[in-house]
Formats: sequence, C-alpha cells, structure tokens
Amino acid sequence: MSRKTSILLFIVCVMSVKIYGQTGKITGKIIDAQNSETIPYASAQLIDRKSKKVIHFVQTDLDGNFSIQSIKNGVYSFKASYVGYQTMVRDSISINDRVKLVNLGTIKMKPGKGNVLNEVTVTGQKPTMQMGIDKKIFSVDQSLVSEGGSATDILANVPSVQTDMDGNVSLRGSSGVKVLIDGKPSLIAGGEVSQILESIPASSIESIEVITNPSAKYDAEGQSGIINIVLKKNHRLGLNGNLSLSAGSYNNYNGSGSLSFQNKKVNLYTNYGYRNGNRPGGGYNNIQYLTPINGMALATQNTDADRVFKGHNLKLGVDFYIADKSTIGISGGFNNRNGKGNELLSIAQYTTSNALQNQSKRSNYGNRGGDSYDLSLDFNQKFAKKGEELSFNLSWSDGTNKNIQSLNSNKLIPSSTSPYIQNTNRSGGNNNIIVALDYTKPIGETGKLEGGYRSQIGEANSNTYADSLNNNTAQYDFINTLSNDFSNKDQVHAIYVNFQFSYKNFGYQIGLRGESAILDTRMGAYDLNKNISYTPGRIAYDRLYPSIFLTQKLKSEQQLQLSYSRRVNRPSRWDTNPFVDVTDPLNHRMGNVNLKPEDVHAFELSYSKYFKNFSLISTGYLRRTNDLIQRLRSEPDANGVTLSKPENLTSSINSGLELIGKFDLSKKWNFTANVNLYQRHIKGVPSFGVMSNDGFSYNANLTNNFILPYQISLQIRGEYSSREVTAQGVEKAYYGVDAGAKMDFYNKKASISLNVRDVFDTRKWKMQTTGNTSITDFAWFMRGQMVNLTLSYRFGKNDFSANKNKKNRQESQRNDEEMF
Repeated sequence: MSRKTSILLFIVCVMSVKIYGQTGKITGKIIDAQNSETIPYASAQLIDRKSKKVIHFVQTDLDGNFSIQSIKNGVYSFKASYVGYQTMVRDSISINDRVKLVNLGTIKMKPGKGNVLNEVTVTGQKPTMQMGIDKKIFSVDQSLVSEGGSATDILANVPSVQTDMDGNVSLRGSSGVKVLIDGKPSLIAGGEVSQILESIPASSIESIEVITNPSAKYDAEGQSGIINIVLKKNHRLGLNGNLSLSAGSYNNYNGSGSLSFQNKKVNLYTNYGYRNGNRPGGGYNNIQYLTPINGMALATQNTDADRVFKGHNLKLGVDFYIADKSTIGISGGFNNRNGKGNELLSIAQYTTSNALQNQSKRSNYGNRGGDSYDLSLDFNQKFAKKGEELSFNLSWSDGTNKNIQSLNSNKLIPSSTSPYIQNTNRSGGNNNIIVALDYTKPIGETGKLEGGYRSQIGEANSNTYADSLNNNTAQYDFINTLSNDFSNKDQVHAIYVNFQFSYKNFGYQIGLRGESAILDTRMGAYDLNKNISYTPGRIAYDRLYPSIFLTQKLKSEQQLQLSYSRRVNRPSRWDTNPFVDVTDPLNHRMGNVNLKPEDVHAFELSYSKYFKNFSLISTGYLRRTNDLIQRLRSEPDANGVTLSKPENLTSSINSGLELIGKFDLSKKWNFTANVNLYQRHIKGVPSFGVMSNDGFSYNANLTNNFILPYQISLQIRGEYSSREVTAQGVEKAYYGVDAGAKMDFYNKKASISLNVRDVFDTRKWKMQTTGNTSITDFAWFMRGQMVNLTLSYRFGKNDFSANKNKKNRQESQRNDEEMF
C-alpha cells in the first residue's frame, strides 16, 4: 500500500469517526400507567426546539419499545402520544459530543387525564390510524376530506369499512356491523344506523375504533365486528375548548363547540354539534319483464330527490375523582333531529313493441324526526395490586320518532283529471336500559382473569296510520292494509369469563360468553272498521359464544395471531316490523316478524410486521353465517310491482385476505393503503327462488398525507370497490376520489380547511337483480361534488404548572426518570 493511499484511508477513517460522532440515539419504552401493559404502535416524535418541526417520527414496537437514531447534535423536545391517553412531552433533551445516548426509561402514559408535563407547540401530524392486530383506532381530526361532514363521511374513510348510498355500514364487504356510540348502543332514530351516523357531525367525534373479531368480553352481536364511535371528551388539565364552523355546497352547514375543565378532583366536559345537511341526488329503477304483464314489457322510473336534515347533538358529563383509585362519572346526551325529503318520480311503461303504454308523474314528500335522551352512571375502582379493577355501568335511554309521508300521483297517459293522494303517519317510541359489571384480576406476572355480567332490555313501539283521498266524496278513506300497530321487547342477559396468559413469546386468551336472548313481538292488524286485533310472537334462545386467541411473537418485530369467535347478528327493529312502505311505486318494502338471528363463526389468521418507516398488518379470514338474512325481491305481481322483504337463507361463507399498511416515505409524505380481497358463496334456497351464487370481489383505498410549506397539510384519498354478488344478483363496481387541505395559523390555535368529496363525480351505486320473470336495474347517486370550508379555533391552557419560573422548569427537566 502506497504512502498516499495510507494517508487517504486515515483521513477517511477520521472523517467517518467525526461524522458518526455527530449523531446520537434516544431509546425508551411506553406502557399503560394503570396496568403496566405495553402500548404497541404509540407515536414517538422528536421535535427541534428552535424550528418546532418534527425531525424524527417512529412508532413503538409490539413490546412498547422505541429507538430514534441518527440524531444530530442539538436540543430537542420528545413527544409520546396515543389515542385515548394523555400526551407526554419531555423538553430540552440535549445531544452533543459528550452525550450520544439518552435512555428515557419507562414512560407511563395515563388514560384520559390531561398532560402532566409542559406542552410544546410542534409542527407535524399525529398518526391518521394506530393499528393493532385486534383493534384499529382511526384519528378523526386527521381526516381532512371529512371535515364539515357527518359520521357517515368519517366511516367512509376508515380502512376496512364501507358505506352505501343509504348510509348503511359494512365491514370487509359484510353487513351486520354493530355500531356503538361511546361503547353503548344509541336510540337515535330508534337505533337506525344510517340516521344515527347522519345526525352526528364529524367535528364532534374523537376517534373510530374498529374491532373485526371481538373476544368474549364484548357483546356477541355483530356479524362482521364492532365499530365504536368515540365522542370528544376532556383529556387536558385546566380550562380548554374549541369551536368549529363549516359551510358547504348545497346549503350544508355544521357547527360544533366543546368546553372542558379538569383539576385533580373533577373533570367537567361538554360538546354541542349542529348539522344542517342536504344530500341532493337521483337515480333510476328499471324493470324488464321477461314474461309481459298485460302487454307490458318494460317499466322505467327516474327519480330526482332532495333530502334536508337538521339536527342538534349535545353531550355533557362530569367525573369525580373521589379517591386516589376511585372515580364516579355521570354523563348525559340529547339529540334532536328533523329531516325533510322531496322526491319527483317520472314513471313510464312500454309494450313489447316499445310503444308507450302508461306514463305518470309522482311526488313523494316526507317529514321525519324525533328526540332521544340518554343518561349514564359509571363507577371505577382500582385496587392496590396493579391491574386489578372493578367497574360498573348503568345506562338509560329514551327516544321518540315520527315519520309523515304524503304522495301525489298524476297519470298523464292515459290522461286523468283526478290525482291519487295518499298520506301515511307513523309515530313511535323506544327505551333501553343497560346494567354492566366488569372485574379484572392479574394472575402472576403475565396472566389476567376477566369476568362480568351485562343485561340489556329494550322496548319499542310503532303505530302506522294510512289513508287516501276519495275523489267522489272528497273525504280521506282509511287504508287497513297499510296500517298497523307493532311493538317489541328485546332482552339479552349475559355473563362472560376471559383468561389470558403469556410465556416468553407465546400468549393465549380463552373466553366464554353465555347469553340468554328473548324477543317478544306484538303485531296489531286493522280491519275495514278500524278495529284492531293483536298477534303475539316470541323468539327465545340460549347460546354459548366461545373465543380463543393464540399469539406468537417472532424475531425482527413480527407477530402471528390465530383467533376464533362465535357471534350473532340479531335482526333490527325495522327489519321485523311488517309495515309496508309504498314510497317506491315499482318496488314496495316491508319487514318480517319471523326473522331468526344469524349464527356466525369467524376465523382469523393475522400477521404483523413493524419496520422503521412503515408497518404492515395482513389478515386472512373466513366467516360462516348460518340463517343468513338477505332482503329478497319478489317476482312482479299482476300490476308489475315487486316486493322487497328480508328472509333467512341457509348459509353463506365469506373468506378473504386484507392488507393494511402505513408508510412514512419522508417527513413530508405518508400514506395508508388498504386492500381487501374476498370470495363470497351464498347457498341457494329453492323455496324462495334463490339459486346458489358465488363470486370474487375486492375493494381498496389509499390515503395520502402531505405537509406543505406555510403550515399547510394536504390529503388525497381514492377508493375502488369491485363488482360483488348478492343472493339475487350483483352490486356493480364504483370508485371515487376525495381531497382536502388545511392551514394552521395563530400558533396552531386556529385552522382553516377546504375539502371536496367525490372530486370527479363518479360515486354511483348500481345493482342488478335477476329473477325468473324479471330483471331489475337500480342506481342511486349524489348530484355533483360536495365542497366544504371549515374554520376551527382552540383555546385554553394545558395544565396548572404553567406559572413555574424558568429556573425551576430547567431544573426539573434535568431529571429524566422523574419527568415521566
């Protein structure tokens, strides 16, 4: 080796040592302060003290550990956060030539009790979604494309979740999802999910929790899983609040505000949301008669509709910290809603030679609304042993509903001077009581035993009265076939036990839930003289719902989990009401009082892998559903009208693979991708004229987040859903793109955002039903893009220690372990 070469190598080695010496490393572990369990996928951020910009962002691994590497010399702030926990901030961490490794030790995060450390203002986003194998938590305030919308718009942007044109929710392509508000069922609109979601402004929601295969600890109801909508609640010490105002196209307006106060003894919180929503849309319903009816071979119906919704949603509560380990909470909610709808229908019927046989115009006017109230009492007692806990909940809710419909039909061909006018008035009420007791006891170092009791009793009633104008007498005549009085009482009493234990890298959880369910119905039918007779009915069953989870941690931040659970999907109150809805003149709808609950067996095999800049969860699943509930369409009657009615089929099998990945490509760009591939097989039922049907389907979505200059955030989301089979046909493919941008100002206390949903006006829901004597094509779509402008402002201080002098703060910041 020459002398020059030796000198050159020496210089390179010296430079390498110098460069290496300029970088440092920060490590630590994040756990739950109450039960000492690790918190996987928590966010760990390193912020430059001067610029307030996020320099490094990582997530904790499966054991709660994090490691931030390649840190240049400087002074930084560290921030740890996770949905449902207080944000922990450590200020003035120094990396220099003498200190290259900083171990922050064990960071204990406390659920929902505010920041115990001094907060710092940072530039950057918290994660859109935090992923675990059994639960995914979606942070609503990071969904820019949903601001100014409702809970329906939020759910449409959550991976694994889909919503249809009517606001109905499905999970991994399957309906029968249990939707909860703050962990409890809601009586808004009598528990009708689409109206519940439409009535809650997006700005009132803290997060969305998705549980695809719940353990025995959870309610067994929900064919494909549980979605829990968590409303905003106070998480900070001191006096804090925020305001949000939105204005959008088609006269859409939202407003919400929250105010909270917390100290060591009490936590007061309230939030209020107002929503004025308008979803103009249209569609068609065309029936081709393979066997002509009275010479008619084709009927077409085009609809133009406006649906206006106004709602008030109020929640308030107080938590009393009566002792160091004892908490009593009282909360209440109120919802008032009023919706109006106006549909204009153009109906035409054609002969086999394509000649126009009949033509008519029809207007449907509807006014629906109601009120609901709920009260909840919670008590939580922790014991001296870490993780031992007793909790009690008593909840009561009550609601009223009304629905007034009026239709006016005019025949154009052949012409008629007398219109047909019909009115339908439906009113009802419902109430619900829940009592729950849960106990958790640690066993050894890694074991835990859970047990509890839960009873839920709900009652509902609905009275429907219909009449039509008699053109000869100018009086309204009672229609007994469209009138009824229906009530039901639904009881579910349950006990459960759940045990989990781990040894080294292997863990298991075994649970068993026993439920006794009773559904009592009373159907009242009117005769021509308005006399009513009642027919009682009862469906009662006792079932055991086992669950088992086996988890194996692998090397290099990998984990496998195999799980099984048995579940049930009980028919909704609306599906069991035999009331006939004739709003659609070509397809009438009614419920089925004889519906049986679905029996569901779900298997999942999940694999997770955590990398430095991205994480991946893949899940293979198989779900067998017995007594499958599907809404079937009958063959046309003598007037060419079909009837849709839910029925119990034999069974279906859904199997598939879901992939969810979070990618942090740079400090300025990250995205979440979700792909769900599945095969559906529905067994035929000849007695209903339903043949076996199966097919492959998939859906995918991609959410991109960008950080731009001037504190501007940009989000672009696209989704695609392929063709999907149903019991009698197919739902056709659709796709859509949403975009939103937000700019923070006034020290990040205020922000302004603009979003556009369905940028290219492509979301059109279409389906085709094929019968023995007819083929029906149906479509529904919104009228154009939805644009929203939102202004938000946050105020208040984070804790009561802000008056400490600078010297004391600096002194306390030197003690790393005491900070957390």
